[in-house]
Amino acid sequence: MEFKDYYKVMGLARDATQDDIKRAHRRLARKYHPDVSKEPNAEKQFKEVGEAYEVLRDPEKRAAYDRLGPNYQAGQDFRPPPDWNAGFESAGTGAGGAGAEDFSDFFESLFGRSFGGARSGRGAQASFHAQGEDRHAKIQIDLEDAYNGATRIITLQVPQVDAQGHVSTREHQIEFTIPRGVRAGQHIRLAGQGSPGIGQGGAGDLYLEVEFRTHAHYRVDRHDVYLDLPVTPWEAALGAEVKVPTPTGEVELKIPAGSAAGRKLRLKGRGIPGATSASTPGDFYFVLQIALPPADNEAAKSLYQGMAAQFKSFNPRTKLGV
Repeated sequence: MEFKDYYKVMGLARDATQDDIKRAHRRLARKYHPDVSKEPNAEKQFKEVGEAYEVLRDPEKRAAYDRLGPNYQAGQDFRPPPDWNAGFESAGTGAGGAGAEDFSDFFESLFGRSFGGARSGRGAQASFHAQGEDRHAKIQIDLEDAYNGATRIITLQVPQVDAQGHVSTREHQIEFTIPRGVRAGQHIRLAGQGSPGIGQGGAGDLYLEVEFRTHAHYRVDRHDVYLDLPVTPWEAALGAEVKVPTPTGEVELKIPAGSAAGRKLRLKGRGIPGATSASTPGDFYFVLQIALPPADNEAAKSLYQGMAAQFKSFNPRTKLGV
């Protein structure tokens, strides 16, 4: 997937005002409209201008796009950083608008389903008294917080347009509770923390979509947790009891004799806890990895040479046909 420089497509500097963007879009839309344009590749250019305008005209999408920084070049191979939009508060408009189905994979990767969530219809009511709009943001938490629950303070970035039409961000600091048993993809609802209402309408809500930070040891798949566990060849071959870490503390684990690399050993119910006493907790899996001691001295080399002689007929590549 290639990076798209929306400012370059529109012929604008990165500090262009919202009025500059509107004027550029009007000019380019007339220039490349397929019904009247004689320009080569007019239809393609028209779609690219429409996609760029969809992002730059929307202060929230523009601020999110700007967070990628100016160092990416048009056409450069691109994959969104995993946390590129974490901590960024938006109305959750996502992809939309006329022609959105023609937008590129690059647009979809940034503003498709992952950009906030579904917009609440409450804020769109044309009424003197109107409920405030719901807001959405992605946050990253530590895996241990899902095991124990926690109270955290987070600062979200909220896009805004100043009097001169420039897009900037302000900080929105909130304190919130992470419930025990929360899982990636779930939303934490903060009542009344969304946009203010109009008249006597109440404020909207803020929904925090949970992601787990990358952990040095563990990885999460839904409600199950995995740890790649190094074991020695003799522990795998002969069996052993070893001390191993888990998010809730160390435990003694029995390695069955004859274990091979990749074997999974399960601690039932020791994954992410259930949110309630009636909920089913996940499981914890140890995935065995055979760790070899280095042959960095004569004694070690001699031992490996002895093993080679002892297991001369052993071929670990038999299943590969060689």
